[in-house]
Amino acid sequence: MPPPDSPPHGLPYPALDRAAVIRHFARAAADFDRAAQPLGEVREELLSRIGFFGITPGVILDLGAGTGQATRALRQHFRRAFVIALDASPAMLSVAAHRARWPRRFERIAGDACALPLRDGCCDLVFANLSLPWFVILDLALTEVRRVLTPRGLFLFSTLGPATLRELRESWATADRAPHVHDFADMHDLGSALARAGFIEPVLDVEQYSHRFLTLHDIATALRSTGTQNAHAARRRSLTGRARFAAVQAACERQRLEGLLPATLEVVYGAAFAGEPREGHAR
Repeated sequence: MPPPDSPPHGLPYPALDRAAVIRHFARAAADFDRAAQPLGEVREELLSRIGFFGITPGVILDLGAGTGQATRALRQHFRRAFVIALDASPAMLSVAAHRARWPRRFERIAGDACALPLRDGCCDLVFANLSLPWFVILDLALTEVRRVLTPRGLFLFSTLGPATLRELRESWATADRAPHVHDFADMHDLGSALARAGFIEPVLDVEQYSHRFLTLHDIATALRSTGTQNAHAARRRSLTGRARFAAVQAACERQRLEGLLPATLEVVYGAAFAGEPREGHAR
C-alpha cells in the first residue's frame, strides 16, 4: 500500500517512503549486528521491563524484529511461548535465521506493520524495539497491534523522540529546508496515538543517550550501516552540492565537544494494554 500524501489525524510527522525503508535495511542487513551494537543498551532495557508486568505470554510477536536479537532473547526467557519475528525486510529475516535454530526456534514472517498478517486477538505480547519510527503510518500500525492482541495483551515498545539527531538536524537547517532527519513523534503525541488506537493504561518515559563521533562522515556511515538514514517521503532526491555540504560540515564543527561530534539519541519507552474491544475498535 503506498503512503498517503499526508499523515492521518494531522500528526506532526509525515509518511515515510516505504520502499526506501526496506531498501536501506536490506543493504544494512549483513553488517547490522556489528553496526547496531551501541543500540544494544536500549534493547536490553526494554527486555528487562517485561518482568515488571508479571506476564507469561503464550504467543509473542517481535514487531520489526530485524536480525532477531530480541526475538532470540524472548524465546529463551519464555521457553514455552510461540514466538514470531516479523519484519518488512526479508534480508533482515534471512540474517535472523541462524538465531532461529533448535532448541530456541521462532517463526519468521515478512510483513507490513500497517497490515499484520495475523488473526485478531492471537498475541499476548507485542514487543517492538526501536521499530515504530519506520512504520509508514504510525496510527494504522498501532491499530493493527491492538487488533492482534488479546484483551489483556501487552504492547511493550521503545521508539525515538524528537531530540534524536538534533545536532544533525540543526546543522542541515543551515544549508537548506529539505528534511534530512525524520520528524520523530514526542511522548505526548505517542500517548494520544495509543488512546486513538484503543489502548488503555499507557505508561511512557524518556531517556537520552549521547554518542560521539570523530567526523560527519562517521555519523553518516553509522546511519547507513544500521539502515536508519533518511527515508522521509519529502526528502531531497538530488545529490548534495559542495556548498550545502560545506555549510553542514561547518555547522557540525561548531558543535564539537572535547574534540568529538555529539549525536543525541532520545528514546521513549512505553507500555500499554489492549483492553476490551470497544465501538470503533471491534476485532
